[in-house]
Amino acid sequence: MRVSKLSQASRALVISGALLLGTSVQASPLQQDSQRKQEKAARKQEKQAQRQQQQQQQQQQQTQQQQQQQQEQQQRALRRQQRQQEQQQQQQQQNQQNTDNRRLQQQQVPQNQDNLRRRQMEQQSQESRRLEQQRLTQQSLERARQQYNDQQRLAQERRWNEHDRDQRLAQYRQQQQWQQRIERQRQFDLERQRRLNQLRYQQLYLERLRQDQLRLQSWRYTYAPLQYRYNRGGRYYQVNQYGADMLRQALNLGYEQGFRAGQSDRQDRWRFNYQDSFAFQDATYGYSGYYVELNDYRYYFREGFRRGYEDGYYSRSQYGRYSNGVGSLLGNVLSAILNLQNY
Repeated sequence: MRVSKLSQASRALVISGALLLGTSVQASPLQQDSQRKQEKAARKQEKQAQRQQQQQQQQQQQTQQQQQQQQEQQQRALRRQQRQQEQQQQQQQQNQQNTDNRRLQQQQVPQNQDNLRRRQMEQQSQESRRLEQQRLTQQSLERARQQYNDQQRLAQERRWNEHDRDQRLAQYRQQQQWQQRIERQRQFDLERQRRLNQLRYQQLYLERLRQDQLRLQSWRYTYAPLQYRYNRGGRYYQVNQYGADMLRQALNLGYEQGFRAGQSDRQDRWRFNYQDSFAFQDATYGYSGYYVELNDYRYYFREGFRRGYEDGYYSRSQYGRYSNGVGSLLGNVLSAILNLQNY
């Protein structure tokens, strides 16, 4: 409305200006100047009117843009609200589905528990049968092992009764005969050499040999399964627990007797010579049963004797310990010499 009124006013001004120009053709210069001013003012008003019109158009465009933006915002808000509603519906559906699943699981729990109990009972029953079968198998193996051990024991006892005992007994008797032959000669030599300490030691050693001989007369064989093996001269030998104890005893008694022999030679101021000792040559002291060969016993007795002689002669404890008439090898030295292994 305002735009139309402004355009009508501008047209009236133009028409009036044209009339003035037509009537003033013959006007004076002053009038002409006045006309020019009027024309200029008219043009200025026209330009202002045009600018106002342009501003109004721009305002209208801005207003339309704002309205359009508001509409778009409203549409976006509406779409966002629709999406939220859809998400809420989906969440509600999911919650309902989860609730239904939990209810179904709760309904299935008793049945699952029953199934679990049945499976556990079946497993326990199977385990009981397995243990029973294992026990029966173990008993069968134990009986077979016992039968085998009994057969071994009987076979070993037969070998002992038929061969081993006679052979080892013959070896020991031969050694006794050797002792009797050289006993007096050794005593005469020591007296001639004035080795009184060594003579007393030899007499004590012979007395202990006689005690061993008395014990062997009443000795009885006791069976034990083979349990260890040892290597001597590149060959393996098997022994039971009693035989292993005898070999350890041979080493310890050898060390003890060697220490006394070396100590006696040092007291007599005699030269170092363990092989000249009667105990080293005999090497049967402590042989109290026929569980090992006599030669094996003598070998390990001499191994202990040699080391004990060195400690006694030089008054040291490199290989073992000696106190109050009792001596023994150090544990690591004994193990290194004997080197028993499980059979």
